[in-house]
Amino acid sequence: MPAFAQTPPPEPVDAADCKAQEAVLERDMALARSRGQMLRRRELGEELAALQTRCVALAPAQGRAARIEKLEQEIRTLRAELERAEEQLRGLKAESH
Repeated sequence: MPAFAQTPPPEPVDAADCKAQEAVLERDMALARSRGQMLRRRELGEELAALQTRCVALAPAQGRAARIEKLEQEIRTLRAELERAEEQLRGLKAESH
C-alpha cells in the first residue's frame, strides 16, 4: 500500500502535532510528484493548506491557554512567597514579645 493511501490524520492538538502532520503531507506530496501523480499531489496540497489554516486557528487558543496557565503559576508562586514572608513576620513579632 502506498505511503499516501492513509486515513485522514486526526485534528492537530498542538503546534508539534501540526508540524508533524505538515511533514507527513509534504513527504507524501514529494512522493506523489516523484511518481507523476499530479492530481494526488494537488489533493495533498489542498489538505496541507487546510491543515495550516486549522493550525493557525489553533495557535491563538493555545497562546491564551498558555498565558492563563503561566499567570496561574505566577499567582501560586507569589502566594507561596507571601505565606513565607508572613510566617517570617509572625516569627519576628513573636521573638520581640
